[in-house]
Amino acid sequence: MNEMWFGYCAAGLIGIGLYGLIVNPQPLRKILSFNIIGTGVFLICAVIARRGAALEMGGDPVPQALLITAIVVAFSASALAVALLLRLFEVDGSTALDDDASSRKDGDDRGA
Repeated sequence: MNEMWFGYCAAGLIGIGLYGLIVNPQPLRKILSFNIIGTGVFLICAVIARRGAALEMGGDPVPQALLITAIVVAFSASALAVALLLRLFEVDGSTALDDDASSRKDGDDRGA
């Protein structure tokens, strides 16, 4: 019965993350939303890895090892994304990735 609640929580986390990924235009918020999606996926994988423990067989160690590896890789990818975002801010002075940056460059008449 507890696995069902974990599944509902995982689905909720994935839904909240997808909403944040679609709605928020800021890159840092997109990174955080992507991390929330990853947390939901990790929770689903943990529930699947625990399915044998409910039958008194013990958990399957292979999905558990893969889950730990996935968490480390996700943390590394998040750190890389934030580092690239900081570098973009140093170079451009803004973290905008949408049309605002291109309209700012088009309106700049320094070369004319």
